[in-house]
Amino acid sequence: MAGPSLRPHVHWAQRHRELFLRVDLSDVRNPDITITDNVLHFRAQGHGAKGDNIYEFEIEFLEPVEPKPVCRMTQRQLNITVQKKESNWWERLTKQEKRPLFLAPDFDRWLDESDAEMELKEKVTFKHLKKGYLVMYNLVQFLGFSWIFVNMTVRLFILGKDSFYDTFHTISDMMYFCQTLALMEIMNSLIGLVRSPLIPSVVQVFGRNFVLFVILGSLEEMQSKPVVFFIFYFWSIIELFRYPYYMLSSIGIEWKPLTWLRYTVWIPLYPLGGLAEAVCIVQSIPIFSETGKFSLGLPNPLNVTIQFPFVLQIYLIALFLGLFVNFRHLYKQRKQHLGPKKRKMK
Repeated sequence: MAGPSLRPHVHWAQRHRELFLRVDLSDVRNPDITITDNVLHFRAQGHGAKGDNIYEFEIEFLEPVEPKPVCRMTQRQLNITVQKKESNWWERLTKQEKRPLFLAPDFDRWLDESDAEMELKEKVTFKHLKKGYLVMYNLVQFLGFSWIFVNMTVRLFILGKDSFYDTFHTISDMMYFCQTLALMEIMNSLIGLVRSPLIPSVVQVFGRNFVLFVILGSLEEMQSKPVVFFIFYFWSIIELFRYPYYMLSSIGIEWKPLTWLRYTVWIPLYPLGGLAEAVCIVQSIPIFSETGKFSLGLPNPLNVTIQFPFVLQIYLIALFLGLFVNFRHLYKQRKQHLGPKKRKMK
């Protein structure tokens, strides 16, 4: 005949919208954690007060909660977060007035109601500031690239092919501004303001800025090349859909036609933009060879010779590797946002 089930020590704390449970079990295996009829059911094998055994418990919550707990295991404990259905402060955790013996307050996370309200206000304030910043950043970038696109399009219709040759002198100031501001995208990803992966952001921002500042900005001979028109035009068209999409996403709005454009337009434009950048670099190599600009000759403290054209040849390889990284990232995002939705099994 089976003996009574073993119960682990469980510590709890709350906020207005969440409940936190810390289960004192180490080396947890095969956890089974569900919420049905407002009752949390826990069963797992792990090392607790009674050694390595199967532990289980049930908690019937005082008020309604969401049926999907979030669990995070560490080597020493298992943490469970449960969302309340309504944002309020509970006088206790369980429906029964008498506290179960295995349950105790988690004083490491415990706050009284007034402190929790202050914490909640700080979170709400930060959320609003974050939302306002992201809206303004994406709006400014959208307006900047819209100006570039409209200006180039109008000049193309009026001047025809002649507009190719002075694109840099007409557009460069605004492009400098937009691409310098784009450095914030790396910072946003680095500090967690957005969920975008860091590496694709670094690849795109530094790749564009290398072409803009190092190749085009330093060589007057390159500034009148027709390839500049195509680089700027492809960049601006992509951003006409990217920045409005992120602006609306930051305030929780999704417009399906814009979502489709954001995750479809890149398919032809990224290869074309990458090809234009590669042509620009290839055209600049003879000029850098002739002028010796950015090359490191002897004598120098390092006692080595570094020819910048050779660096550009290496960069060409890195350019296509970077395109592959961004292609892979965008393809995964496209499948996530536009792919068929998986149906839940009944």
